[in-house]
Order: sequence, then structure tokens, then C-alpha cells
Amino acid sequence: MLTVQLAFLLRDSRIKVNAADPGYTATDLNGHRGTQTIPEGAAEAIRLALLPDDAPAGTYSNSKGIIPW
Repeated sequence: MLTVQLAFLLRDSRIKVNAADPGYTATDLNGHRGTQTIPEGAAEAIRLALLPDDAPAGTYSNSKGIIPW
């Protein structure tokens, strides 16, 4: 809900607010048991950071695309 509310509040600015699911990434947090590397886990956050100005905001996504709320 915070993602949707912030996206709404910032709708008239150039700031996009979206949420990303990085997937099960091998990190210290899970004892490196994840199935993805750190670069693979970071890919969705990087994609969202580079969205064009006309891209949607208030979304939730992973490497496969937008996930319905």
C-alpha cells in the first residue's frame, strides 16, 4: 500500500515509485542458499531505476514482469 500511496502523491513529479521482488538471491541473509546470484537479484531494481518518464508507477514486479497486487 505504501508503494501505491507514494506513487499517487508523487504522480505530478518525475519520481517513480515501484516495488521489486528480487527473487531468492544468494546472500548472507539466507546463508547463500538462494538460487540467483547477487547481480541477477539486483536486475529488477536496476530496471526500475532506469524506467523512462512515461513508465507506470505504483507497480510490483519481478524478473518476469508486473505482478498483480
